[in-house]
Amino acid sequence: MPEFQHPVSQFVISSDPARLDIAAIHRYLSQDSYWAQNMPLATLECAIANSLNFGLFAPDGRLAGFARLVTDCATFAWLCDVFVLPEFRGQGLSKWLMEVVWAAPEIQGVRRRMLATLDAHGLYQQFGFQPLANPERYLEIKLHNPYGTPTAN
Repeated sequence: MPEFQHPVSQFVISSDPARLDIAAIHRYLSQDSYWAQNMPLATLECAIANSLNFGLFAPDGRLAGFARLVTDCATFAWLCDVFVLPEFRGQGLSKWLMEVVWAAPEIQGVRRRMLATLDAHGLYQQFGFQPLANPERYLEIKLHNPYGTPTAN
């Protein structure tokens, strides 16, 4: 599995699923994120097993962040569950994580890349993301209380 060393710091991004700290990812998503409050561990494990994952690791090997792509590696990629833990923020790591994610060879031919965010528009706009050009074409079914706690819109 590919591994990328930060050009300045000793941080590493790896897409090797064996390196992921599932407990730390679950703790952040189920307790601290606004989009996955109370997500069951089994749900996360299934999601990770069926996605292209990117773990961001601190110089001491601890998980510092995470990003997940739901993709068929041919036509579509949905970016989700992106975070950098609070103690590692302010170092440009989220931007570097996005550079690595969007450079992944598995998704270079996909025709549509999508995501949803409440608070990180500035980050994603640096990578070409814009509001939907034709929102009238898109429909959704969203469960507002999938894990027992209402999630943000």
